[in-house]
Amino acid sequence: MGLDLRQVVAGILTLTMFVMLGNMIKRDHFDSITEKLPGDVQDVAKVAEQGLLTIAKRGKGPWLADGQELKPCWSKSNFDEIEESRGYATFSLTNGPEYHVSQIADAVVVARVLSATLVLPDVRGSKPGDERKFEDIYDVDKFIKSLDGVVKVVKSLPDDISIRNLAVVKVPNRVTEDHIVENIQPIFKAKGNIRLATYFPSVNMRKNAEKSNADLVACLAMFGTLELQPDVNEVVDSMVERLKTLSRKSDGRFIAVDLRVDLLDNKGCRESSGAGRKSCYSAHEIAVFLRKIGFDKDTTIYLTQSRWDNNLTVLKDIFPKTYTKESIMPADKQEKFLETEDSEFEKVIDFYISSQSDVFVPAISGLFYANVAGKRIASGKNQILVPADIPGSSAPANNYISPYVLKQNHLVHSCYC
Repeated sequence: MGLDLRQVVAGILTLTMFVMLGNMIKRDHFDSITEKLPGDVQDVAKVAEQGLLTIAKRGKGPWLADGQELKPCWSKSNFDEIEESRGYATFSLTNGPEYHVSQIADAVVVARVLSATLVLPDVRGSKPGDERKFEDIYDVDKFIKSLDGVVKVVKSLPDDISIRNLAVVKVPNRVTEDHIVENIQPIFKAKGNIRLATYFPSVNMRKNAEKSNADLVACLAMFGTLELQPDVNEVVDSMVERLKTLSRKSDGRFIAVDLRVDLLDNKGCRESSGAGRKSCYSAHEIAVFLRKIGFDKDTTIYLTQSRWDNNLTVLKDIFPKTYTKESIMPADKQEKFLETEDSEFEKVIDFYISSQSDVFVPAISGLFYANVAGKRIASGKNQILVPADIPGSSAPANNYISPYVLKQNHLVHSCYC
């Protein structure tokens, strides 16, 4: 009996997931507080002068006002006309929205260089059977329209092309044009149609020293194509409004903390690197950190943890207004959006609430932190606080602003002006 391509792809995606998790936990630590340079104080002052950091109206806690929304550097007028299609490129979105934006960018860049027609992806979760159509989560019309003139997009393969006959090609995240020409184009020319499987050799969201046309295509794909479909967007909006209502004592402001117990339990997460840097912080460490930089007990906190866990009680003891999805999602939406633990819907909700909160605190380093930071910086929400072990009883919150903001070294700074 021959191998089913779906089984082959599923195997590759499963292996890729474990590689990504290992890289996220062991190889990407917070580039921040534990390796501060003497110039970092000046960095804060410089960024403040540029208008990226502004002290908000005086209230309880070290809140900052939002900065200005950035304008995209890319323009479709920068791109040559697309050539006639030479075949089809298919792919899947996997492992959550923080990966989706990177996978979209890589697929669009590959399709553009190859002059391939891009097939609308499906969405696959990390658990067997958790598969959805693209339109279940994202706005299809917005996606196709945003890429008009950049790459051709179709909703499905033609009936005369079998998925069994597609060559599976592994694509490194942030793929370069040279890699595509040398390693992917020969396969595409030989086979005519391909299946892309993105993998992440490392979590790297630093901006490139020089811009290329491929970088502009990646910028458009990463930041200008994905919008939530109306039903999902409505749930996110209603939860954000609920959190604002719960935050009356802090003028409607709230903190989102990416803290997931399953990842904190991972042995690799708890190990420090040789330089003494940490890749994650526990609920207790986050609670102490937030108190020491000045947030009081009335502060509202949203956690990305799917369901309440007893390990979070220490955080709620210090900050009573600490919530997970199940306590703030409208009751009539829970059957659909909380139907299975750790579903794609839940991950998407976490990603977009973390992107819209007044403060974002990544308790875990990795791609969620990096890509939430990208969306926040583009929209002017620069209060991204990287946790650290603070000696003494207090410290200024500005000391812990993410280097993605202070040093302006995030990929988003290559994409927006």
